[in-house]
Amino acid sequence: MVTTLHIGLQHISEHIVTREDTALNYGSGFLEVFATPSMIALMENSAMKAVQNQLPDGYGTVGIEINVKHIKATPIGMKVKSEAILTEINDKRLTFLLKAWDEQGEIGLGNHTRYIVDNVKFMEKVKGFR
Repeated sequence: MVTTLHIGLQHISEHIVTREDTALNYGSGFLEVFATPSMIALMENSAMKAVQNQLPDGYGTVGIEINVKHIKATPIGMKVKSEAILTEINDKRLTFLLKAWDEQGEIGLGNHTRYIVDNVKFMEKVKGFR
């Protein structure tokens, strides 16, 4: 598999917080604020998109580890953004620095690891577990 991956690849994903994104909706809390699972999903999205266009057709990445801090609440209606920066490439293992912020400042930070997979082979293996 040949890729054009290199350290420093980055992507910023953004989203407007809705009721569906809240801790109350996820069941991870009782308040209508941006849920940690929603923040993590946005962070993973930015990491996935940072490298996807550099992979051969039929390949993608799957998240296997994430370590983040969610340090500030964000209300419904506010825009949130997440930036992922590729910091390490170890064969098929990719490591990212993650940052998240809303219109008032930083809300989260952490690290994330993804693996490069052949999409068809990966799904065949998953389906074989049924």
